[in-house]
Amino acid sequence: MPTASPWRIRDFRTLFAASTLSVLGTNVSYVAMPLLAVLVLDASPGQVGLLAALSTVAFLAIGLPAGAWVDRMRHRRVLIAADLCRGSLLASVPVAWWLDVLTFGQLCAVVLFDGVCTVFFDVTSQSTLPRLVGPASLVPANAALVSLQAAGNVTGRGAGGGLVQLLTAPVALACAAAGHLAAGLQLWRLKSADAAPAEQAGPRAGLRAQISEGLRHVLGDAELRALVLTGTLGNMGSVMVNTMLPVLFVRELALSEGLLGLYWAIGGIGIFAGARCARVLAARLGFGRGLALANLCAAPAALIVPLIGGGGLLWLASAAWFCFMFKTGLGNVLGVSLRQQLTPAGLLGRMNATFRFMFTGSMALAAGAAGLIGEFASLRAVLWTGGVLMALSFLPIWLSPIRRRTRLPEQEQDSVRSPGQGQDFVRSHPGRSARDPSCDVSRLR
Repeated sequence: MPTASPWRIRDFRTLFAASTLSVLGTNVSYVAMPLLAVLVLDASPGQVGLLAALSTVAFLAIGLPAGAWVDRMRHRRVLIAADLCRGSLLASVPVAWWLDVLTFGQLCAVVLFDGVCTVFFDVTSQSTLPRLVGPASLVPANAALVSLQAAGNVTGRGAGGGLVQLLTAPVALACAAAGHLAAGLQLWRLKSADAAPAEQAGPRAGLRAQISEGLRHVLGDAELRALVLTGTLGNMGSVMVNTMLPVLFVRELALSEGLLGLYWAIGGIGIFAGARCARVLAARLGFGRGLALANLCAAPAALIVPLIGGGGLLWLASAAWFCFMFKTGLGNVLGVSLRQQLTPAGLLGRMNATFRFMFTGSMALAAGAAGLIGEFASLRAVLWTGGVLMALSFLPIWLSPIRRRTRLPEQEQDSVRSPGQGQDFVRSHPGRSARDPSCDVSRLR
């Protein structure tokens, strides 16, 4: 499939600039929030696990209806509101610390409502991208955004650990808040993402029917089902490991906050490398074969991560973490591009919401389980449970039709206009007939 550069599209450049600020804020707070709980409030492993669970539980609570709501709303307004709210919530933590009224309850409330904002931001940003850039630019646009996320993991988490070590965790969270607030202001410049939702023919289906349509679309298709199961297993495993790392580094191994940030930054380098290699690997091995082989070769390396310790074991575990994150970065580019093109425009919000519900909702369960295992068993038991889940995450894609896919689906005519390309397009769905409810254009907006 021919590709075009998304950098020629003004709205994509605006989205990328805002995402840069938002990603930095997210990654700094990722490091600073649990460290603040441990260092300032003396949180236990169970409390650290609770914080991690609350940060993603919103995907379980409202993840599915959020997709239907996003399909009905102007995307630009949702993105702006989400980032401004996230910045304001994070800013409340250093203010409370400065006034000496900070409590663990406030941290719980902040991460919970920050998670609600993240639900809407994540679903909307992935749903608006095809509208901004069109099909010819979709893969390079996704590669650019995944590379940005990876770079944010490196710089944001590395900076987060350094800021906590040098300036304290509350100051680091103030910097994270500034990033989100600046991103929200930058998003005011978006134009095409503010288009009104297309009107559907006939009466609009109820919320429950729309949610069910999104679930059937994802879980009823072998390729989409494999993508969501692979991501769910990998996310559950990585969250179980990462939830306990602040406690492991600071208390058991007596390592610095900066080393914890460096360890997470190495994973970011892996995501970046995987994202940059995605198109080349897909071109040489075939789209699906490249994705399946990367999962098969890299996922089992996660079994080394639970061996993390001082000295050489730290760097051995870091190398294993790099390998797993490499396959994650590659999968984020190819997997997201595939699912976007297998989905009709009117279902994009619900498709992305279903994926986020499975991906991030499972993270809330995994974080809670990590806290319980860490509290009543041991930190190492948590690490081994997470390592096994990550190692097994290659299976759904390896056993699915994705392994035989050589290219992305062809694009055909659609009722949705692509401002970035100046022509109409759709994402065809191989094997679907016109009678399939999820492909009934008269029911899509």
